[in-house]
Amino acid sequence: MRLRYLYFVLCCQVLCVSGDPDAGSRTWARFLKLPYPEDEAFLYDTFPDDFMWSVGTAAYQTEGAFQKDGKGLSIWDTFTSAGNRGTGEVASDSYHSVHRDIHLIQKLKVTHYRFSISWPRIFPNGTIGSYNEAGASYYINLIHRLKRIGVEPVVTLYHWDLPDTLQRLYGGWSNPILVDLFKEYAEFCFRTFGDNVKFWITIDNPFVVAWHGYGTGMVAPGIKGDPGLPFRAGHTLIKAHAAVWHLYDNKFRQKQGGKVSIALGSHWISPRKKSKENIKACQCSLDFVLGWFAKPLFIDGDYPACMKKNLSSNLPSFTEAEKREIRNTTDFFALSFGSVLSFQLINDSLKFGQTESLSLRMVLYWINAEYNSPKIFIVENGWFVNGNTKTEDAKNMYYMKRFIMETLKSIKYDNVSVIGYTAWSLVDGFEWYREYNIRRGLYYVDFLSPDLRREPKSSAFFYQKLIEKNGFPLLPENEPITGVFPCNFTWGTAANSIQVETIPSQFNDPNVYVWDKSGNKKPEKVEGVVVPLRKTRCGDYASIRYQVSRLHRMHITHFQFSLNWPSLVPTGNVSQVKTTLLLYYKCFVSELQRANVTPVVTLWHRTAQHSGLPAPLVKNKGWQNTDTVQAFVAYARLCFRELGDHVKYWITLNEPNIRDEQKTFLEGHNLLKAHALAWHVYDEDFRRAQKGQVSITLHADWVEPAYPFSRNDVEPANRVLEFRIGWFAEPIFGNGDYPQLMREWLQQRNNLDLYDYHLPHFTEEERNLVQGTYDFFALSHYTTSLVFEEVEEKTQYNTYLEVHFIPDTTWLKSPKRGAVVPWGLRKVLNWVKSRYGDVPIYIMSNGVDDDQTETDDKLRLYYMENYINEALKASVLDGVNLQGYFAYAFDDQSDPGFGLYGYIHDEFYIKLSLGHYRKIIDKNGFPSTTAPKQDCTLEPYSCPGCSLFFTKKSMITFLSFIGICFVITVGLVMYYSKKPGKRYPY
Repeated sequence: MRLRYLYFVLCCQVLCVSGDPDAGSRTWARFLKLPYPEDEAFLYDTFPDDFMWSVGTAAYQTEGAFQKDGKGLSIWDTFTSAGNRGTGEVASDSYHSVHRDIHLIQKLKVTHYRFSISWPRIFPNGTIGSYNEAGASYYINLIHRLKRIGVEPVVTLYHWDLPDTLQRLYGGWSNPILVDLFKEYAEFCFRTFGDNVKFWITIDNPFVVAWHGYGTGMVAPGIKGDPGLPFRAGHTLIKAHAAVWHLYDNKFRQKQGGKVSIALGSHWISPRKKSKENIKACQCSLDFVLGWFAKPLFIDGDYPACMKKNLSSNLPSFTEAEKREIRNTTDFFALSFGSVLSFQLINDSLKFGQTESLSLRMVLYWINAEYNSPKIFIVENGWFVNGNTKTEDAKNMYYMKRFIMETLKSIKYDNVSVIGYTAWSLVDGFEWYREYNIRRGLYYVDFLSPDLRREPKSSAFFYQKLIEKNGFPLLPENEPITGVFPCNFTWGTAANSIQVETIPSQFNDPNVYVWDKSGNKKPEKVEGVVVPLRKTRCGDYASIRYQVSRLHRMHITHFQFSLNWPSLVPTGNVSQVKTTLLLYYKCFVSELQRANVTPVVTLWHRTAQHSGLPAPLVKNKGWQNTDTVQAFVAYARLCFRELGDHVKYWITLNEPNIRDEQKTFLEGHNLLKAHALAWHVYDEDFRRAQKGQVSITLHADWVEPAYPFSRNDVEPANRVLEFRIGWFAEPIFGNGDYPQLMREWLQQRNNLDLYDYHLPHFTEEERNLVQGTYDFFALSHYTTSLVFEEVEEKTQYNTYLEVHFIPDTTWLKSPKRGAVVPWGLRKVLNWVKSRYGDVPIYIMSNGVDDDQTETDDKLRLYYMENYINEALKASVLDGVNLQGYFAYAFDDQSDPGFGLYGYIHDEFYIKLSLGHYRKIIDKNGFPSTTAPKQDCTLEPYSCPGCSLFFTKKSMITFLSFIGICFVITVGLVMYYSKKPGKRYPY
């Protein structure tokens, strides 16, 4: 499959001829054609051996010491001093913490470190005449320390902190005089530091400098009001970069052997609708942000056509000589992508009515197509967490994982030459217009401590391990295995309900009809004439025949469905049962048996819309009232008595452990008693005759600690599992009581007067009643989530468990945002085994939603293939006593979006996943092509007297044939001898 995928991706490359005008506009169409979901699945692979791993900082964000050792003021010092703003006057105090920061860099094991030189620290007023030796010495010392630990410096000459004097005297970058002043400053840096620097960045993110510094006023110098000023500033920035590149190329490259570029920031934009007009709008959006600077420098020395068309006189023009001077003045493409621009500094006007998104991979592909396949160095990337987050920065860590994964796919799948990646940033610091309200560092800085203490965050550990492994190498546990399930393995499908039509479709009309009585070619009823109806038979129900035939075509052995208690017993009193519905259910299970499909019947199933209880019981407080328990037991007895001859597997309650804000622990207590009482009814009154089994299905999604390199979140993950699964599992499968962790946690909350969570106590009688009321462990499993204890986003924070739920952003997502995490199933199966021993386990429901309009439900196929393979690992490798697997769901009519059968316009159709599931069933798993075929034939019955039959088989066959011929001959002779002959006259 991987080879076919790579072949497809390589074929897609021919669609894009690098360097063509607007070649990047093919990006959107190209990504729509990639194989789904394989292209979006996690890629286990490593980066090239010479890949550069970097981390970065900017001077004003981290150095502090704003007036130390002769440093002059920058525009940011002036900008932040106005009003009630935070400042970078101290920031992370990296100026006084070189030794500590070097140690942090060394621990990360990066190969490169990107930092910026503060122009006003070397030239306080911006000119060479104000040279400050102390400032230069600071950077010399920093570079030498980096070289000693084997880390290459990547030096930025300008990262937004222009000497304030140049702004006051000349108007900053809006004045062309800055070109020569910047060139003088750059020449000093090349001469002073260049022997030890191989990568130079002239200017960081000129879009932000020009657009937001001289247009919106959001960043320093905070100028706004002149619509043409941003473009004049951008014009100067482009010419300044080109001048410095030529300076290095002419005077320093031969001796120093370095490379020079400019760091360009970008966002990503997707069309609202797939139309040519929207694609053009997306292209224009990128041209206004990235292309504004990239096209002149990488292509032809001129601005994008879209900018020229929309800006007219506000956009300056280059002379032909300037174009020649500007174009091709880069040695690599330095890309900044992430939270600086994305969803932060991209105005709505720059989106051109389209939708912003976070696809680094598509940006990289677009750059590769648009700008002649340059070598790309990602010089700034990452996300952020809230300012009050300390060392557990899960959101930042998983965004980083996502961005690095997209970079790897860009290299491996898209043939883009990405040569390095820079995580931003090394330490927390001053975050420009967002001040200290967010944090982006891999290391936490305690801004309130005297020494600005640094601590590694989870993202630091992640990045360190990633660099150590050079990517995401495939581990044995991530590889699919070959093998088969036991011969008696149960293969099934599940449905929340079945289609019910209680009126038989044939033999239900007592009238007599005459055909074509009036010459109208139609049957006409004969008035006053009726015939008696025969008793209804199960075969009379067309809806049953149709459902059973569709189930039979799936090759499954079992079908799990739920009875409708409110419809069957509307009042809750079993003396008032709906006999027509009961007959229908009886026919359904008997017809399933006739089709060799074993019914698995659930008595109570609650949905998001319905309680699953008869209305009078709901009105009487539902499961909070013990009368509901007794009503359920009577209902269960009715079902066992009427249907039990055809049903060998019963589920009392489906997923009673799903707890919402309304469900109390008292309800859970009564649900447990209801299950236990029903189980005992079957055990004592029906089991001997019917020989069935009874259990309860528990919702069992897996919960994983968010931080793989720390044990801090193991306890929160265990807490969630105990409250979700252990709440019902421990009383039934364990010691007969609720988990001790639940009791201790809720007691602690109640003691603090924060909550009023009452967890009932079992009496000794109740404990004996509930404990051991199972014949197997039935679970439903769909997805996995991550948890940690920090409060990052309140919408994903569970207050009573004090945990924060978060997805891994690299996980595949279904249309309803369900995460596809196959290994979670294996983990939950092992969790059950570790807690409750060798109990037989049935995966009673496992599935994912997909686009209902697509017959090729490729996501579900991928989901099913990988989840079943993880179940096989649990069975074969881990020794889990797994007895069966049920795919959810049967069809889209009863379970919209989850069905293996689709349902559109009152018609059912077979989806791609159904055919795939059928193949897995037929093979009983994933057999190796080299292994002998699994023999699941039953042992032959021993019959001593049969040997003669088998040894004399040919003779017996011949004698049987002679005997049959003799009987036929005698019969014919007797018939014709008695028949009177025909007489003819002579």
